[in-house]
Amino acid sequence: MSGVGSDAGTQRRTIAIAVIVLASVIGFFSVYALWVKRQALETDTWTRTSSQLLENEEIRDAVADFLVAQLYKHVNVEEQIARRLPEDIRGLAGPAAGGLRQAATEGARRALEQPRVQAAWENANRAAHERLLALLDDDLEGVSTEGGVVTLELRGIAARVGEQVGIGGDLSERLPPDAAELEILRSDELSEAQDGAELLRFLAFWLTAITIALYAVAIYIARGWRREALRSVGIAFVVVGILVLFTHALAGNAVVGALTETAASEGPARATWDIATSLLVATGQAIVAYGIVIVLAAWLAGPSSAATWVRRGITPYLRQPRFAYTGLAVLLALIFWWSPTEATRRLPTSLLLIVLLALGVELLRRQVIREFPDRVTMWSPEATARGLAERTRERRERRVATGAAVASSPDEQRLSQLERLARLRETGVLSEDELAAEKRRILEPTAGE
Repeated sequence: MSGVGSDAGTQRRTIAIAVIVLASVIGFFSVYALWVKRQALETDTWTRTSSQLLENEEIRDAVADFLVAQLYKHVNVEEQIARRLPEDIRGLAGPAAGGLRQAATEGARRALEQPRVQAAWENANRAAHERLLALLDDDLEGVSTEGGVVTLELRGIAARVGEQVGIGGDLSERLPPDAAELEILRSDELSEAQDGAELLRFLAFWLTAITIALYAVAIYIARGWRREALRSVGIAFVVVGILVLFTHALAGNAVVGALTETAASEGPARATWDIATSLLVATGQAIVAYGIVIVLAAWLAGPSSAATWVRRGITPYLRQPRFAYTGLAVLLALIFWWSPTEATRRLPTSLLLIVLLALGVELLRRQVIREFPDRVTMWSPEATARGLAERTRERRERRVATGAAVASSPDEQRLSQLERLARLRETGVLSEDELAAEKRRILEPTAGE
């Protein structure tokens, strides 16, 4: 029979490990699906990223070069200068226009640093993304999959830059509609993009949900091995996070290398990649951090002498829910104030984090109460009961020694009541909660003594 039990335990362990490996593989792909979904299909994330892009000096310089090129493409700067020069020196309009281009580029860079222009850039990105989502969700009236095109409209920003650097008067009226536009989505790509967006939302949700469910299943079926299973889940988190960061670095080198033909363009491309994927990097780092916390939690529940010493030291405080959960509330307040990861900024993942931490605290409480039943604080009901028993015994001994008549004192009555409660609990008449409530009722007058 022992051999059969051992085989069953080995089988459960093997299945649990297999489930953890499967969950980790799915979890790796869920990270990328969730990142693309957040980055591409959430307007706030898109807009925040676009603002970070313009705050980068290399990207800002590249945008300034693009805007000035668009101005010179659609405005005859040489003609504008010639109109303002005396007739005998109008031949200098060409060299002046060339010299002005360099000054215009510098002026455009300064203009893009201004809060007003950056706000216009952010609004343009927000409007473009809202239109993109409307098209992908087929919510934009009057636009079909055959006729919809999404562009990032920078015409107004180009006009402001031109006015600041002195190229012409009111450029907003003279620039053509397609000036300084960046095409985001062509009409012939719209149908495929709609299907892709729907699939992306599906994968981002379900891959993440399946990953969490599989980890929970692995811990559940690892009966007799759950602490080790929890530690394995933590290690799996660390491995998945490291793989995400590693593949991000490889993909970055490949993408930047494919998009840049000259060394001058490599800086803006690299900065764009780093900013656009910062959410992915933060997610990978958070997964590594979560894994380390899980491994530490498994260690704390383990049999090592150091872990046992720590548990013994915190037992008096964990025994009492008001201390244990007040500490948890303080910890959660610090976490959400710091908000180190994207998960702490979103309601569903925040609720999941709270539930998991509360569950961990309760499981640890039950473990230390079983391990160290005598470890209590001086103000706990157990310590009060012990003090009461000791005082009662001392009084009895003094009375016996002096020959005094033994009378039933209030302390003796309380001790008798506590002993009766203990017998009722042992026989199953009272539950733990009822026992605790009766103890508090009996000992409450003692608190003031």
